Amino acid sequence: MVKEEIIKISDGVYWVGVKDWNRRIFDALIPLPQGTTYNAYLAIGEEKTALIDTVNPGFEEEFEEKINVISNLGEIDYVVMNHAEPDHAGSIPYIFKKNRKAILLTTEKGSKMAKIYYNVPSERIRVVRDREKIELGGKTLCFIETPFLHWPETMFTYLMEDKILFPCDFFGAHTALGTYDDDVEEIISLAKRYFGEIMMPFRNMGKRALDKIKDFEIRIIAPSHGPIYRNPERILNAYAKWTAGETREKVIAVYVSMWKSTERMVRTIVDTLISEGLEVSLYDLVTADIGDIAENLVDSTAIVIGTPTVLGGMHPLALFGTYLVKVLRPPLKYGVILSSYGWGAGAVRQVSEILASTKIEVVGVVEINGPPTEKDNEEIIKIGKQLAKKIKGKPR
Repeated sequence: MVKEEIIKISDGVYWVGVKDWNRRIFDALIPLPQGTTYNAYLAIGEEKTALIDTVNPGFEEEFEEKINVISNLGEIDYVVMNHAEPDHAGSIPYIFKKNRKAILLTTEKGSKMAKIYYNVPSERIRVVRDREKIELGGKTLCFIETPFLHWPETMFTYLMEDKILFPCDFFGAHTALGTYDDDVEEIISLAKRYFGEIMMPFRNMGKRALDKIKDFEIRIIAPSHGPIYRNPERILNAYAKWTAGETREKVIAVYVSMWKSTERMVRTIVDTLISEGLEVSLYDLVTADIGDIAENLVDSTAIVIGTPTVLGGMHPLALFGTYLVKVLRPPLKYGVILSSYGWGAGAVRQVSEILASTKIEVVGVVEINGPPTEKDNEEIIKIGKQLAKKIKGKPR
């Protein structure tokens, strides 16, 4: 381990995380085409040292080696657990085995999780409250409760003198590239993808969190995945839009097609929407990257769902995609359902049942037996134009 691998982000503050270049899936769901990072930080005061978050299990020895370049693992006074998920807290048992004096700082709900998941004894946990401060000597940690970003126990840590915000998953991005935001050209796109995958269902909580930190002077945002923001306004402005559910004149179309009939229907409405001046993202669910779909759901106003009927219901991939729309809770306002069937219908009914619990207004439905006819295409074009008018705010 060479000292150059330790990144100093401020006086007495260091990145001691790890890059996982080879990880390609997260939560057995989210593709990671660029790998990811597990960011952890050392804040060294005149009297005490705090470790802010840890790393994913499997990287403990590399993690320890990095810490020991700057300080000494056995001399750390506090371990801050902003979030209990294993990619950030999974090394706590290793740290506490090597260090007999460190105290875990976390929320009340976090303390319960630390006991359950990591066997941390009560006497080694200190529950911190909202806006509570802990002095390190010339450095002050301030804790901000931010529940459900994205678990119920989550919090932010703010290093007051250095004006650094450590928000754990909030403001994160899955990429192993770069150190700072300006090192990665596509950082906002990557952050948007991450927001769609992780934070979009919790937009309201995100808005509350942004409101809680609006009066903080923030010089650096140091999340627990992806690059560190030394241009914090970039991500703060983006999150303000995303948490508010701001959408563009944009439609996302997702479909599955077994014998091209449903695909032809979807392409007809896509061509119509493009001719009406709308932005359209089209995804075949057989080959689509779920992360790309999540990213485009963040600011799309409408969705087109295309699915054939398979054994009386939706094609399984379309069922999966539609369920994701339901649980990710994107700010979609309108939807269109297109379906073709062979010897029996049923897919439209199932799509409608899933979307019934959302706020999506279904503008039109076309369900046909066999390939689309000229008359079917005319109906699809008509619905496409109706959808375009709604998106543009024009009367019917």
